[in-house]
Amino acid sequence: MPSRRDMIALTEDEQREFIEARRTLQVASIGHNGWPHIVAMWYGVIDGLIHFTTYAKAQKVLNLDRDPRITCMLEEGEEYSELRGLVIEGEAEIVRDNPDLVMAVQDASAVLRGGGSPTSAMPDAGRLKQASKRAVVKVHPTRLYSWDHTKLGGVY
Repeated sequence: MPSRRDMIALTEDEQREFIEARRTLQVASIGHNGWPHIVAMWYGVIDGLIHFTTYAKAQKVLNLDRDPRITCMLEEGEEYSELRGLVIEGEAEIVRDNPDLVMAVQDASAVLRGGGSPTSAMPDAGRLKQASKRAVVKVHPTRLYSWDHTKLGGVY
């Protein structure tokens, strides 16, 4: 008999669909004082990996330079019976000095949000100038875990 944990886990296909249907990713890195540093980020999916862009001098980038371990969480639901979520633990790869990748991530993020990104309306020169100040964080998963309480059918 499967465990309750196994019963509510998302399948690989469900995980992929869940990632592609969300908009905001909770991102945790390890701060300089050892405490978790948690922020909400828009993200995009490129080549099957979560990517997000941020200013190259942002605290999360400084944290990930020091320790590339990253945890990301996506979740939804208001009632217990509706709760669904996915946690991705992994290694962050920081890509600097690649404005084309920054703009690709912004565009991929806009697709998940169902519209154009604020930067997509900017002239190319403006987008390029803004992108030159940013870095991209690629999340390389090492462990995933998930839950989908809707699979419990109201029995807890």
